[in-house]
Amino acid sequence: MKYLPIDRQLFIKNRSKFISKMKPNSLAVFNSNDIYPISADSTMPFQQHRDIFYLSGVDQEESVLVLFPDCPKEKNREILFLKETNEHIAIWEGEKLTKERAFEVSGVKTVYWLQDMEKVLFEIMTQCDTIYINTNEHYRSNVEVETREDRFTKWLKEKYPAHAVAKSNPILQQLRSVKEDIEIDLIQKACDITEKGFRRILGFVQPGVMEYEIEAEYIHEFIRNRSKGFAYTPIVASGNNANVLHYIENNQECRSGDLILMDVGAEYANYSSDMTRTIPVSGRFSKRQKAVYNAVLKVKNEATKMLVPGTFWEQYHIEVGKFMTSELLGLGLLDKADIQNENPDWPAYKKYFMHGTSHHMGLDTHDYGILTEPMQKNMVFTVEPGIYIPEEGFGIRIEDDVVIQKTGAPLNLMKNIPIEVDEIESLMNA
Repeated sequence: MKYLPIDRQLFIKNRSKFISKMKPNSLAVFNSNDIYPISADSTMPFQQHRDIFYLSGVDQEESVLVLFPDCPKEKNREILFLKETNEHIAIWEGEKLTKERAFEVSGVKTVYWLQDMEKVLFEIMTQCDTIYINTNEHYRSNVEVETREDRFTKWLKEKYPAHAVAKSNPILQQLRSVKEDIEIDLIQKACDITEKGFRRILGFVQPGVMEYEIEAEYIHEFIRNRSKGFAYTPIVASGNNANVLHYIENNQECRSGDLILMDVGAEYANYSSDMTRTIPVSGRFSKRQKAVYNAVLKVKNEATKMLVPGTFWEQYHIEVGKFMTSELLGLGLLDKADIQNENPDWPAYKKYFMHGTSHHMGLDTHDYGILTEPMQKNMVFTVEPGIYIPEEGFGIRIEDDVVIQKTGAPLNLMKNIPIEVDEIESLMNA
């Protein structure tokens, strides 16, 4: 791994929180992700399942975590099963976790090799009543492939059909949405790396540069700062490309007079950052571009103030819509008749700002969080309003990552990333 070691106390505490939510005499199992094939002998880069990482810090394939807090045998109350390493694997694939190193990373004392799992699992399954399975219930989930977790769940339910079944995900949705201080530090590190990438870009962009060259500059800066790369597929959208919300081709020339919308974030230690900045190709905003930019920035600043404990997701977005409506009226993009005749289910402002303003962020860029529950201290959110005007050939989005505080305004993890028009223009023309 490129990242520096993480204090295992984080994972010990995360397991303790999860265990406190489990039913009596129950057992929970968490699997690593597969390494996904492309074709022939090619595979995609491994990405660890965020839940087993959250609970153990283990960041390699073919790993299984079992939690059984009421197990009669104390040594089996927390178990890691790992792929057995040997000299051959070390030569061809690199070093894997030993039992000793797994304890150092996770704090789990009992580590078995994976080939012993069925035997050990049979013993402890005879001692529990309920099994927690780990399903993906994120509100944006749209997965068509069968995961390692899915296969394991099928096998487990077929082999032990008499056990009651419970779900891990509702517990994890609550726990993972509220970050520990160590987690916030890791997200801050990801944001700091993103800042370095953005500052590099400000000195690089000029008319004639290709969108993919900008993408390459980011990845250069990210990797040299211990990130394994982008937290999500980057958007580098010049001109009218910015009006395609999920534009990822990044293959067009950046032309004089255009703007570039860059939705880009580095990961660090599997934690995400999520930044959007919009800058002028030529180093100067036009009067109209500047007016729209400042309107988006004003909405972002007003929206950020609302991210405090007790705020509800639905009402927050209603209020942000009011801020945006006011700005669009001021820009002449809407008039009073548009507001009077609007469809309440799709307000007039949605013509120019059609996506949500915020989402939870953490181990996943769109992280776990229950949207019907009030916001809490140490939740991390993006704030990302935008105005998209295809008829004028540009779109503007601005996005920061913030942490809800016990009192007062949220902590902006991207407060040092240039955002004001004057600062961006000054740095681009230095």
